[in-house]
Amino acid sequence: MFDTLQDRLSDVFKGLRSKGRLTEADIDATMREIRIALLEADVNLSVVKGFVSAVKERSLGLELSKALNPTQQIIKIVNEELVEILGGETRNIRFSKRPPTVIMLAGLQGAGKTTLAGKLARWLREEKHAPLLVAADLQRPNAVGQLQIVGERAGVHVFAPQPGNGVGDPVQVARDAIEHARRRLYDVVIVDTAGRLGVDEELMQQAANIKQAVNPDEVLFVVDAMIGQDAVNTAKAFDEGIGFDGVVLTKLDGDARGGAALSIAKVIGKPILFASNGETLKDFDVFHPDRMASRILGMGDVLTLIEQAEKTFDAEQSRAAAEKLTGKNKFGLQDFLSQMQQLRKMGPMSKILGMLPGAGQFKDAIEDIDEREIDRIEAIINSMTLKERDDVSILNGSRRSRIAKGAGVQVSDVNQLVNRFVEARKMMEKLAGGMGGGGMPAGMPPGMPGALPGARGPKRQPAKKSPKKGHKVSGNPAKRKQQEAQKALGIKPDKAAPQSMDDFELPAELQQMLKQQK
Repeated sequence: MFDTLQDRLSDVFKGLRSKGRLTEADIDATMREIRIALLEADVNLSVVKGFVSAVKERSLGLELSKALNPTQQIIKIVNEELVEILGGETRNIRFSKRPPTVIMLAGLQGAGKTTLAGKLARWLREEKHAPLLVAADLQRPNAVGQLQIVGERAGVHVFAPQPGNGVGDPVQVARDAIEHARRRLYDVVIVDTAGRLGVDEELMQQAANIKQAVNPDEVLFVVDAMIGQDAVNTAKAFDEGIGFDGVVLTKLDGDARGGAALSIAKVIGKPILFASNGETLKDFDVFHPDRMASRILGMGDVLTLIEQAEKTFDAEQSRAAAEKLTGKNKFGLQDFLSQMQQLRKMGPMSKILGMLPGAGQFKDAIEDIDEREIDRIEAIINSMTLKERDDVSILNGSRRSRIAKGAGVQVSDVNQLVNRFVEARKMMEKLAGGMGGGGMPAGMPPGMPGALPGARGPKRQPAKKSPKKGHKVSGNPAKRKQQEAQKALGIKPDKAAPQSMDDFELPAELQQMLKQQK
């Protein structure tokens, strides 16, 4: 979503890096470009004005003049102001001291509330809570059935006493759900309410009645991040009509310009709690303003990547694989397959690589990664015997032909995978050895980048530089003997040395040495 803004800001900062000292004119030009970039990203005008004014004021002050690198200092200032716009600090759910904690979802129809309810429930379950979904959207056709399907996929129970489709009282359903949760010992209740087509006064009043009936601990406004500036106006209307405590952004993986994310928290004054950036139930994260600012500036999001890896990777399995790179037992294709399968659980490869710092420079290459190529790699490895996976050196021509037929690929594909794997393993063994075996953190995979699709193997070692001119060893036996004698006496060779001994007038000491050798 922030690709366009990221590219524009990257170009702005790239133009500053060549300047050792920034003048006021440079700062004005930079602020102008940043203003244009934010407006093109559909950020609210008042937010843009406040942001540019704050950055310019700090840049012209003492803060910049004391910096060793003014360009880096401007990037630091922009990053801090972006964090401030996005809400400042991370805000977590306020859980009730007396369970159940009641969370009410509100928003426009089509914002993704029902799917978001399932994602939130799944996240709460992973956080060791016992959530209950409540089907209080009785207006939209088949909304109750959809929530039941989402709840089943999330592994949580759904309270749905009414069939919906215009039948039933949503206020009574929400009220009964609280009693049901207390009896069944659910500690979190998520109430999914009906969406509105615009600001509908009747449905707005219905939501207000539900809020009054269940007295929620958190009212979350679910907003589609792709609707741009209109998100701010809709949020204002909901805040005035119902009142909410926080915002949840959905569809952050879309191709819109992302102005809603950069505007809503600042204009409304309510924090963003969660962000949904995909279609599956696991595509759901706590919203961290500082990490989002880093992504916008192309600095990656390593902390989120590490958190996802810690949830996904088996620490013992990863540690055993890392020990194989430093021990006597070889890291085999079976180990690589296990690590790659765990890596895929974190999401698409393009999403994972996009969190790395500097990934914006390789955006096109990352987007071109074909997930089907990873499926082909798995098919090739699964077509091997366990012995072949552990020791690829036994893969002769007939074995490779059999593996290719079993995987439905060409023999050249098998050869390419094996060659890349061997080269990457050598590189990782050297890296692990140089770190003393302790450079790979527990729970993280021992990377094999050269074996991944689209990845290049380790770089060729640069050829050794030839000796400097004047120090070359001659192919002429007489001259070579002369150079050896000069080296023994500590005499520097003449840059314009003669081609034969007859043309060279030797020093007396050297002539004496040669006579003794004869």
